[in-house]
Amino acid sequence: MSNQQRGIALVVAMGVWGILLGGPAFAAEHGGTATQEHGGTTQEHGGQAVKAEPPAAQIRQTIEAHVKGLEAKDGAFNIKDDVTGTTRNLTFVRVHDRVGKTGNLFYSCTDMRDTTTGELLDLDFDVDAAGGPLKVVDARIHKVNNQARYTYDDKDNRIPLTPAGR
Repeated sequence: MSNQQRGIALVVAMGVWGILLGGPAFAAEHGGTATQEHGGTTQEHGGQAVKAEPPAAQIRQTIEAHVKGLEAKDGAFNIKDDVTGTTRNLTFVRVHDRVGKTGNLFYSCTDMRDTTTGELLDLDFDVDAAGGPLKVVDARIHKVNNQARYTYDDKDNRIPLTPAGR
């Protein structure tokens, strides 16, 4: 067997082992990237480890667990309403499908029901994915009864709405 044939046989064998073991089988070598699903890093050609973004489902699950945990502890999810100056007591309805990113934070909206007024509120939650487990770091009221207090531009930056614009 020639050196060229041995080289081809080795490449084929490595590819087969990569497939059998669930590995990326040369994706990183030929322009792609090899992703380690549970470690959260992506190894690119050159040995640099790059932090992979968490899946949208994981962001939504983190928000839901955060809200339900506070509801279980406090009887409701409590948030100060900067417009009315009151503290609203809310119950969880659902997390929206869309997940966005502003700067280094991910965000998604939730529907929440005010236990006193019955109003439906849309809250935005920011999730930090840097340096460890996902963590909710901020929550704010986006809409009350479908009336927006701010909007987002095409780059996911928040744009406040004036009372007349609401």
